[in-house]
Amino acid sequence: MFALADCNNFFASCERVFRPDLQGKPVIVLSSNDGCAIARSNEAKALGIKMGDPLFKIRDIVNKHNVAVFSGNMALYGDMSQRVRWVLEEYAPSIEVYSIDEAFLDLRGITNIDFDAYAKEISARCWKLTSIPVSVGIAPTKTLAKIASKLCKQYPKLRGGCYMHRPQDIEKILRKYPIEDVWGIGRRSVPKLKARGVNTAYEFTQMPEGVLQNMFGITGVRTWKELQGTPCIEFEDGFEAKQSICVSRSFSSEIYEIKELQEQIANFASTMAEKLRKQHSVTSEIVVFAYTNRFKDDAPQAYANALVSFVTPTADQRTIITEAVHAMQKSFKSGYGYKKAGVIATKIIDEKNVMHSLFEDTEAIEREHKITSALDAINSTFGKGTIKLAVQGSGKIKTSSESQSPHYTTLWSDIPNVTVK
Repeated sequence: MFALADCNNFFASCERVFRPDLQGKPVIVLSSNDGCAIARSNEAKALGIKMGDPLFKIRDIVNKHNVAVFSGNMALYGDMSQRVRWVLEEYAPSIEVYSIDEAFLDLRGITNIDFDAYAKEISARCWKLTSIPVSVGIAPTKTLAKIASKLCKQYPKLRGGCYMHRPQDIEKILRKYPIEDVWGIGRRSVPKLKARGVNTAYEFTQMPEGVLQNMFGITGVRTWKELQGTPCIEFEDGFEAKQSICVSRSFSSEIYEIKELQEQIANFASTMAEKLRKQHSVTSEIVVFAYTNRFKDDAPQAYANALVSFVTPTADQRTIITEAVHAMQKSFKSGYGYKKAGVIATKIIDEKNVMHSLFEDTEAIEREHKITSALDAINSTFGKGTIKLAVQGSGKIKTSSESQSPHYTTLWSDIPNVTVK
């Protein structure tokens, strides 16, 4: 058996943890630069606010119904996600983190228990220890577990847990389950399936395997088998290193000066290098880019980009920042207002697989490694950006977050003061 634990309206739920006065009231969370809605409470959904709606488009609804609006606070969401995972780890030998608000639990080998009660217990425990509502679906395959988890959200009477295993019950659910909501069925595949009269998950399971193989390859066949109760998707309880890493942001206002743009590039490069080190990887190539606001037809347009190669693959913060800043210096075009920029690491390999030249200064490499490790340790203990390179300026990325909540769980200064009378 597999379980899928899915945090309900996760970002909005995180905001409510430290604002209990918002329980039962509409809440939305905005994307970077307060652009559009990326999370909505059930009450906000009932008002007609859709995922991706720009704030300016829903401003009247927000004002009329007193909708609580928050800027994205990823530090808070990441920490709350970790707390939920700690609870989940109590209930399974291994878990697979699928996203910031979802995780699979491997329940194979766990026998002689009531899985329906087990699912409800996990959900209740998460709520008790984190105040985050979690829907837990248990089923013979990961795809069916995803469906079971979604049923918990649709039917409150399930009390956060659903065990879906009897063939007749699975068939009944699949007959009503829209094909576009099936995990593993991409947007491009839906029109092709509907053109063949396949509108539900059950109708998908009735298609001949050979037809699916020709249309969607092995991926489509795996989903087909998973819906029929045969596990085909591997459980990945280990950490899978990313093959490319991109750190980019849209700015709250255009940047015209090279020095300011270089500061932003330096901070992006620093974050990217940190991510490389966390997964024990190095890169031999980075791409640095910046471009103007493409939505301003009356403004001059420009695109600056540069490719940087390293003789020896690296994750050294100073090396990557220096090269990224220098590359932007050469690509920068004055007179243009840059709205977005970023740094991408490609050709990523495991740090253990680096082939060093016989003529390299191994002592210098070791010194760099020790300095970088010391920087990481200090920033981990005292907070990100405690120690940074001068070129990073303030270390802050230029984005708009006017309605961001405090960092309740990651900054001592943001812990609420409570007076008991």
